[in-house]
Amino acid sequence: MKILVCFLFNLILNLQITTIDARPSKLILLSDIHIHELSPASAPISSMADFPPGAHMDIPTHQNSNKKLVIGLVAGSCLIGVILLPLTCLWICRRKKLYKSTKINTRRLDSLKGLPLSSFIGRTNTTFNGDKTSVTVMDYKLLQSATNNFHESEIIGQGGFGCVYKAQLNDNLLVAVKKLDNKSQNSVKEFQTEVDILSRIQHPNIITLSGYCIHEETKLLVYELMQNGSLESQLHGPSCGSNLTWHCRMKIALDIARGLEYLHERCKPSVIHRDLKSSNILLDSSFNAKLSDFGLAVMEGASSKNIKLSGTLGYVAPEYLLDGKLTDKSDVYAYGVVLFELLLGRRHVEKLTSSKCESIINWAMPQLMDRSKLPSVIDPVIRDTMDLKHLYQVAAVAVLCVQSEPSYRPLITDVLHSLVPLVPVELGGTLRVTENRVVV
Repeated sequence: MKILVCFLFNLILNLQITTIDARPSKLILLSDIHIHELSPASAPISSMADFPPGAHMDIPTHQNSNKKLVIGLVAGSCLIGVILLPLTCLWICRRKKLYKSTKINTRRLDSLKGLPLSSFIGRTNTTFNGDKTSVTVMDYKLLQSATNNFHESEIIGQGGFGCVYKAQLNDNLLVAVKKLDNKSQNSVKEFQTEVDILSRIQHPNIITLSGYCIHEETKLLVYELMQNGSLESQLHGPSCGSNLTWHCRMKIALDIARGLEYLHERCKPSVIHRDLKSSNILLDSSFNAKLSDFGLAVMEGASSKNIKLSGTLGYVAPEYLLDGKLTDKSDVYAYGVVLFELLLGRRHVEKLTSSKCESIINWAMPQLMDRSKLPSVIDPVIRDTMDLKHLYQVAAVAVLCVQSEPSYRPLITDVLHSLVPLVPVELGGTLRVTENRVVV
């Protein structure tokens, strides 16, 4: 744009110089004109009649040349104006867009430095049923000291996002500090999404975000400490599920369903977790389950063009994996996989050979649909510890949740209602347990 403006400026300047050069090189001043009286002997001035027919008379053309130059200059100026006007308008529009974009980016950067975050939910008139409206911006040095300078000995969890450290704050409050890995291109977006959502919701089965911190390139999230780690570590870690009884597992399944039901039914528009899995289900000291890791969460109805295919192999619903169709039924599918893990004590995907893996769904579906085989494939830790009628009911729910056709899967509300009668009253259900028998 600058080069074009300079070119046009030079063009106008050249036109002006040409006009000046076209003028008479010598000006005749009145003071230079001398009038001499004609003597009688002087020859009389010839009149027009004295010129022979066909003779030519030279007439000065300075005025005609000046008129042509003026006309050319006016025409050239008009042409340049016609060219410059749309270009100037285009340049102004681009400057406005650039200014607007810079202003938006500055606001986003400021929001990550502790100013109020402009939630993507708030921009679409989303309302959450909860009293929580903000989180604390925490001091980096405080968190650095509380984690012993993020020492390896304080690590209590690790994943693709980074590491989670155990920390003790000045008031002896124990928290978990997640240090996000900046290698991911979407780390800033996921960080802001998690802060946005968790700062606006409050539910007993959703993790509580205590604060966050931005220090140069480091991004930290501070959560309530969940003493029993993740469901994945309890099922597939050193204890191999020995701490999880049948009723405890049903309590965990009910807690997860309640958390999802809140996201799907109570939030308007509903929130799809999109990354539900056993490693994102955390357990407190009483084995109460809470959903965590909302970095990939989206609102239902969001344009699929703006949503990058994300998730964990084995938990991703087939319609989302193949066609990119994302609904609340995608979360229901992942919930069904977690139910399979609770029942069977197996991982969601198991490695058979160096190049071949098998999904828990493919392996377990024939077993769970055959009542005669079902008791023999249940996790040995809980085998023969439950009422078979309850086992068949939970297995039927799990099978329905992982149907390949989304319309065949139940709503999470229906799943919730089917599990409540299977959980003891003291664990949040309606089941009354006696020493000798189970009363529904």
